[in-house]
Amino acid sequence: MLDLARLRALHAVSVHGSVAAAATALGYTPSAVSQQITKLERETRTTLLERRGRGVALTEDALHLAATAQELLALVERAETTLEERRGLPTGRLTVAAFATAARGLLPGVLAQLAREHPDLDTRLSEIDPHLSIDLVAKGVVDLAVTHDWDIAPLPAPEGVEHAVIGDDLCDLLVPKDHRLAGRRSVRRAELAREHWICQPPGSVCHDWLVRTLRADGYEPDLRHQAAEYHTQLALVSHGLGIALIPRLGRGPLPDGVVAVRLEPAPVRRLYALWRTGAARRPAITAAVSALQSQWPTAAPPPVRL
Repeated sequence: MLDLARLRALHAVSVHGSVAAAATALGYTPSAVSQQITKLERETRTTLLERRGRGVALTEDALHLAATAQELLALVERAETTLEERRGLPTGRLTVAAFATAARGLLPGVLAQLAREHPDLDTRLSEIDPHLSIDLVAKGVVDLAVTHDWDIAPLPAPEGVEHAVIGDDLCDLLVPKDHRLAGRRSVRRAELAREHWICQPPGSVCHDWLVRTLRADGYEPDLRHQAAEYHTQLALVSHGLGIALIPRLGRGPLPDGVVAVRLEPAPVRRLYALWRTGAARRPAITAAVSALQSQWPTAAPPPVRL
């Protein structure tokens, strides 16, 4: 009989693309994942992983087995959901994926609330980019994801995944304190044509939003510096190296030398919670979504000016 834990390890490698990434997702060490797969190879008398360059790749047999593992894991999830629903209390393990600023600005309060109200619920958080977490929910790798979208990039809606709105996260224009716009109550995008911008790297939703939005106003933005971390962007702004457009969630206090100005119209990213349809009845999902929505007013920073 095939061992479910070993099938879970193989499935994780197929989803994440490497033993190390699978180990991170499962909360194991890479050696533990490798041992699980080695034992599965002995059980099936089949080679499942083969060396390819510096990494490993799944064989054709392994891909077939991983697909079967996904079906089995879905059956197990339905059984666990039914049992948890019959008990009527959030229990078991709940894996949550959240993007960086949500993990910093929203999830600590949510996790603390769940720990207080549901001590039998074992909640585990992983910081994962939004464009990856939706697929991980759909494939059953994580139970719940906190993600976001912008007006130019609506939230994908894969089959078998449900979602609920958490709240709207506004963005502010951040400028050096001696900048010509620092004393303004608000500013329109057309006034920013000659500015030096600090932004996220290409390929991120925030970068694409900035470029496409400013191009729509008739000019090509001058992207001087690119940094994935908002705190790095803030440091660059504080030294007078450019301006940035940064969401409020998880931003923290502004450093000395940085002033927030309202941009009109105000850019907004909407936060969502996502889960699989098959787990919708699970009390743990209901409790987590409720906690996310109840914590949002506290997590979302107030406007910079009234």
